[in-house]
Amino acid sequence: MKLHVFQMRFANFTGLAKSLALIIVALAALNPSAHAQSLDLAPYKGKVIYVDFWASWCGPCRQSFPWMNSTYADFKARGFEIVAVNLDQDQALAKTFLSNFTPQFPVVFDPKGVVATDYHVKGMPTAVLIGRDGRMRFTHDGFKPEKESEYVSHIMALLDEKAP
Repeated sequence: MKLHVFQMRFANFTGLAKSLALIIVALAALNPSAHAQSLDLAPYKGKVIYVDFWASWCGPCRQSFPWMNSTYADFKARGFEIVAVNLDQDQALAKTFLSNFTPQFPVVFDPKGVVATDYHVKGMPTAVLIGRDGRMRFTHDGFKPEKESEYVSHIMALLDEKAP
């Protein structure tokens, strides 16, 4: 796909949301596996997006996936989306992990850490919460069950904002 087609497709996105859209679509084109081949961020415009960086070897990631599935089910109808970005170099490890959790949201692979570098990810898991306005609003370093209510309050605050 030529660059001008990407620019037209994502013309209404701004800032990080536009960058994320272009990166994820490029990753999907290069590595069409898991749910990446059908990922289209155009419908995410004006939605709250939780971008979760994870790896199969990450203990807290095993705790976060059930929470993400539940949270996604609770808030999807209000305009909430999750995109999980896997950083395993061996995709087979990621697929084994995913078979245990069956995520209900898109998963893309970033084995070279390009997207993670763009978001300054320092540990696993790291989540970036993007508001309806396309701006990065919160970052969650690690996953701690005792902070679930804080994570949900961030999501709810952004969902309560009007789309631009």
